[in-house]
Amino acid sequence: MNDTEPSAVPWLSADEQRAWRAFVRVHLKLSARMAADLQSHSGLSSADFEVLVAVTDVSEGRVRFQDLAKDLDWEQSRLSHQIRRMIKRDLVAREECEEDGRGAYVAISEHGRAVIEAAAPRHVRVVRRLVLDGLTAEEFAELGRLSAKLSDQIDRVETA
Repeated sequence: MNDTEPSAVPWLSADEQRAWRAFVRVHLKLSARMAADLQSHSGLSSADFEVLVAVTDVSEGRVRFQDLAKDLDWEQSRLSHQIRRMIKRDLVAREECEEDGRGAYVAISEHGRAVIEAAAPRHVRVVRRLVLDGLTAEEFAELGRLSAKLSDQIDRVETA
């Protein structure tokens, strides 16, 4: 019997199920609220914001395409489609990589930098109101530790 057979999988206990469902609810609620706020106040999707944050996190304002896909944990095709949409809106540009003719950079445009700089202060205020204001400093630090631990677990474990 392998772990994909229903009889081999132990069901969640009532406490585990309550905690799991609460975690899923908060993730979905937070994602939806953050996305709606970004869209209504800055015209950015969550995906736009993720890309712009990642590109502005580097001093050069540009990132190799494959490094960006890895940083965001996105498939190459998803990133390609997203970047194409963002280029049309002048948020980023595609720059060829002179060192490697097959490689390319995603670079933030002047317009993209202005948009993210305008969106970021409100985004931080919303994060504070929705999350930080509801937790003590110790709880927020624990949330960070637990999130990092879960992220590492997800990276290590195959689900197939």
